[in-house]
Amino acid sequence: MMKSIFTLCALMALLLTVSIQYPLHQHAKYQGTKLTAPVPHHSKHIILVVIDSLMDTPLQEAIKQERAPALQFLIKHGQYFPNVVSSFPTMSVTIDSSLLTGTYPDRHRVPGLVWYDENEGRIINYGNGKREIVKLGVKPVLQDSLYKLNNEHLSQHVKTLHEELAADGKQSASINAVIYRGSFPHQLNLPKTAAFLNILPENLKTYGPAWFSYGSLSYVNPNNQKNYIWQKYGFNDKFSSEELKYLIQSGKLPPFTIVYFPDNDHSVHKNGPMDIKGIEQADRQIQEIFGTYNSWESAIKNAVWIVMGDSGQASIGGSRKESFIRLPSLLSLYRITKLRERVQKEDQILLCVNERMAYIYSIDKYVPLARIAGHLQKDDRIDVIAWKEGEIIHVIEGGKEGVLSFRPGGQYVDPYQQRWSLQGKLSILDISTKGNQMTYHDYPDALARLYGALHSHPGRYLVVTARPGFELVGESSPTHLNGGGHGSLHKQDSLVPMLVTGTDSSPKHLRIVDIKDWILKMD
Repeated sequence: MMKSIFTLCALMALLLTVSIQYPLHQHAKYQGTKLTAPVPHHSKHIILVVIDSLMDTPLQEAIKQERAPALQFLIKHGQYFPNVVSSFPTMSVTIDSSLLTGTYPDRHRVPGLVWYDENEGRIINYGNGKREIVKLGVKPVLQDSLYKLNNEHLSQHVKTLHEELAADGKQSASINAVIYRGSFPHQLNLPKTAAFLNILPENLKTYGPAWFSYGSLSYVNPNNQKNYIWQKYGFNDKFSSEELKYLIQSGKLPPFTIVYFPDNDHSVHKNGPMDIKGIEQADRQIQEIFGTYNSWESAIKNAVWIVMGDSGQASIGGSRKESFIRLPSLLSLYRITKLRERVQKEDQILLCVNERMAYIYSIDKYVPLARIAGHLQKDDRIDVIAWKEGEIIHVIEGGKEGVLSFRPGGQYVDPYQQRWSLQGKLSILDISTKGNQMTYHDYPDALARLYGALHSHPGRYLVVTARPGFELVGESSPTHLNGGGHGSLHKQDSLVPMLVTGTDSSPKHLRIVDIKDWILKMD
C-alpha cells in the first residue's frame, strides 16, 4: 500500500539533482531532543508492525519454506488471526486513516488515494502513478500528500490514536506510517530545490506523535543511513527497523509505536499475491529488531507485539485487453474531464481510479448516476456498482440483472452488531440471512464499508470495483499486469492476517477499524 510513497520518492528525486550524492538527512535537523512530554510508567510497550500487503496464504508458504522464522516464532508464542477485515477502498491512505481513528471514511473523510474535491474543483491525488502526477502537477500532489492529507483532509472531528494517547499523558511513535497526525509540532525537512522552484517551503510544519519518523523528511535516529535516493529516501523496511532499534536501544521506546514495512507491497504488485520475497525481507528486519533484546523470548516478554497486513491483493492476469477495464472507453458516450484540465462547462463525468476501485462522478446534473451505472453493468468484468439516493444505497453488479438496496437501521443484524434494512437481490454482495441474522461471505463488512465510501466526501458519484483478476484503468492510471492489485471490496483485497503476542486480549471485532479501541484499552 505504500506505492504512493514510492511514486513520491521518484518526484523527490527530481528535486535533488544538486545533492544527489548525499543522504538527505545531512540537510535536516534532528527533532527528537526537543521533546519534553513526560514518559509515564507502562507495564508493557505496544509495538504495532504493519507489513504492507501481508496476506495469510503467502505467509503460510513462507513459514513452510522456513523463510520467516521471526513471524513463525510470534505465531507459536501468541495468537494468530488470519482474516482481519480491512477498510474500503483498500488503499493505504484510507486504511491507515481507519486504523488510526477507528472510523470508516464517512467519519475520517479520507476517501481514497485519488478522489475529487468538489469544494476546490480539483482531483486530489496522493501519489498514484507518475503519468497522473505529471498531468495533475507535481506541486499540488506533493502539497496534498506531504501536508494536507494529515493536517487538512483527515477530519478534525475524529481523534487519532496518537492524539488520544497524548491527551492521556502518554507518548507514542510513528515510523513511516502514511497517517500519523498527533499533538506535537514537527518539521518536514525538504530539499532546498523544492523551495527554490516554489513547489514546497524548505521547512514544512506538521503535527505528529512525540517520536515521528517519515523517511528522510523526519527521523529519530541521527545516524540512520538507509535514506539515500536509491533507498527510496528512507521509505524502506531497513530504515523503519533502524528507527525502531534506535528507540529500543536508547531507552526511548514510548508506550505505543507503529512501524510500517513498505517493501512487500512493491514486491507483490510486481510479482503477484503469492510472492514471498517481501515477507522474507520483512522477517529479516524483525529478526534484527528482536536482536536488540537479550533473546527473542525477552522481546515478547517486554512488549506486546502486533504484526499485521493492511490489505490483500488480487492477481491481475491475462492480456492487457482482457485484464484492464478501460473506463474512458467503456464510458465514451460521455464527455470525461481530462486530467490536465479543470472541469469544463460541457464535461459530464469525472474519473478517479484507485487500482481495482474507482469513484465515478456525475458533474452534469442532467446525467443520473443510475444511467452511468447501467452502462457499466454491461461489462461482466465489473463487480460492484453502488450509489446513493437520499438515505438509500443501491448496488448492482456487472453482467447480471437485479438490484440490492440498503440503509442503516432496520431488522437485520450483521456479525458486527450493525443493523440494516435490506431489499432486493442479496447475492450481489454475497449476503445470506437466517431470521434477522446476516452473514457476509465474499465481501466482508460490505454494507458498512460501502456506506463509508459513499458518505466520505460531497458530490454525486458511483463506487465501482473490478472482479478478481481485473483492474480498472483511467486516462493515465498505473497498471499491474501479471502482478497484484487492490482497492476493491472483495475478500481477496480485504482480508489480512494479524499476529499478537504479549497479551491474551483481542479486538472486539476482527476489523482494522476496531484496532484503535483495543490498543487504548490494553493494559
